[in-house]
Amino acid sequence: MLLEAAGIKKVFGKLTALDGAALTVGENEFHGLIGPNGSGKSTLMKCIAGAEVPTTGKVSFVNTDITAFTPTERARAGMSLKFQITSVLPSLTLYDNILLALQAQSSLFDLVFSRTRGLLHDQVMAMLRQFRLADRAFDAAAALSHGQQQWLEIAMALAGKPKLLLLDEPTGGMSLEERRVTGELLQPIKQHCSLVIVEHDLDFIRDICDRLTVLDQGKVLASGTVLEIQANKAVQEIYLRRA
Repeated sequence: MLLEAAGIKKVFGKLTALDGAALTVGENEFHGLIGPNGSGKSTLMKCIAGAEVPTTGKVSFVNTDITAFTPTERARAGMSLKFQITSVLPSLTLYDNILLALQAQSSLFDLVFSRTRGLLHDQVMAMLRQFRLADRAFDAAAALSHGQQQWLEIAMALAGKPKLLLLDEPTGGMSLEERRVTGELLQPIKQHCSLVIVEHDLDFIRDICDRLTVLDQGKVLASGTVLEIQANKAVQEIYLRRA
């Protein structure tokens, strides 16, 4: 198992955001994390990524207990996270945004002696082509549409060749066409990277994910294949109750 989060509890003062939540993800698996607003999805994602420390529980990644690891240590172990809010550098070109993400993997020696720009050129352009942004390579990131900025940030998150990519509501604010294209852009990464994705667009997440975990009030309501979750009466009731 690539990722295993077990018995995750997270308490903020008098609020229990997570109460024994669990999530397992295999290699080359796309796993969706769904549930009503306030169910604890983003909190669980942050506990996995190290942005929050669980009150109790354990997170294992590639058979290593990473519960106490910092976000940087988790990134070095092969985990990459893209939060809901875009964090590209808007004044820089798309090319330089990708270059910086790739340079983060370079040695200090190579950076000091300015060897990386030329050496990384082909990789930068390959990533831009992969996300259909090559024709905008030398435009400022600020000139991109919201959807294109999301694609750029996903490309940046993949620059370090992670084993696991965590995406928190990547299609928020996108048009229907941008959502469709996002699904197409994500599919090829399954060959070398697993995915955990938090999404409110159930059609989108159903189309790209192998398995789903449903949270409600900080607890796992159900986990299984897309067909199993669609047929689950308790899940249907939760969504109907909040419709």
